[in-house]
This record gives sequence, structure tokens and C-alpha cells, in this order.
Amino acid sequence: MSTTGTGQPSTLDDTDRRIVHLLQQDGRMSMRDLAAAVHVSRAHVYTRVKRLLDEGVIRRFTIQVDPERVGFSTSAYLTMKVEQNSWRQIRDTLAALPWVEHVALVSGDFDVVLLVRSASNKSLRDLVFTHIQNMPGVRSTRTLLVFDETDHLPALPGDPEVVAGTQDDQPR
Repeated sequence: MSTTGTGQPSTLDDTDRRIVHLLQQDGRMSMRDLAAAVHVSRAHVYTRVKRLLDEGVIRRFTIQVDPERVGFSTSAYLTMKVEQNSWRQIRDTLAALPWVEHVALVSGDFDVVLLVRSASNKSLRDLVFTHIQNMPGVRSTRTLLVFDETDHLPALPGDPEVVAGTQDDQPR
């Protein structure tokens, strides 16, 4: 499913889910190893991966960097209240900031949540006071420092054991 709510969800079968799950764990997995893991031919898995890319199920292949090891020792979630109808402009401005990792329009007591990374508390303070609070349309912000975090893989629809390949999905 599209995270922006603009596309129709693709119909994924158990093989598609297992392919996506395996690629989430190791985006560099070869087509041969992927085919062996899901018990289909290389040509079949290649066709499936191409379709998943074409349909936008797989958006891109990327790496995940440890923020602390590249100098971002401070992480924070920021909540923002924004003026009505300013979301698109604020989203685009935030997306252009190199410290902003994730931006979401949400419901509830605030309008926007973002995850930011910075080298220090001082640079975080400068980011919030200089770049974010001065944006047109921003009414208020609240900063929540991250003390510890755990990575996880995005959930996939379907039986988790079948998706992970821990259950025999052959017909009985």
C-alpha cells in the first residue's frame, strides 16, 4: 500500500510477501538466493521483483545507516501545530532539510510529526529555533528527545509465519 494514500493497494500473494520480507532483511540478496528461498525459478523471482517495483510495492533499494556512527548523536521527534492549508508547503520545506529523516501529517493534538537527527543538542536547538519555528505556517512545536530506539521491518499483510518463511505454505 502507498504510505501517502494516493495509490491502490497491490494484491500480494504469499510468494510476493516472502520476497518483500527477504529483501527487507537483505536488499542485496541475489536473485538466485531469493529464488531458492521462496522455491521458484530465478526467472520467476525476477519477474515478481520487477512487477513489485513497477507497481510501487518496492519503492527503492537502499541502505540503513547507523545515525550515531555517521555523527548524528542526537535524535528527536518533533510535533508541530500548523496553520490550516499550510501542510504541503511545510512538508516540502521540511523534506529539503538534511536533518529531517521522516515527516508525517497526523491527526490528534498536533498536525505534523517528524524525526530529526543532529550532531548535538546545540545543533538540534539551532535546527528547531532557526529553521523549523521560523517557517511560515508553523504555529508551535514540541521536541521529544530520543534516548534509545529499536529498528524494525515494516509489517506486511498476511500470515506472519508464511511471510517469514517459517511455516510450510504448500497445500495440504
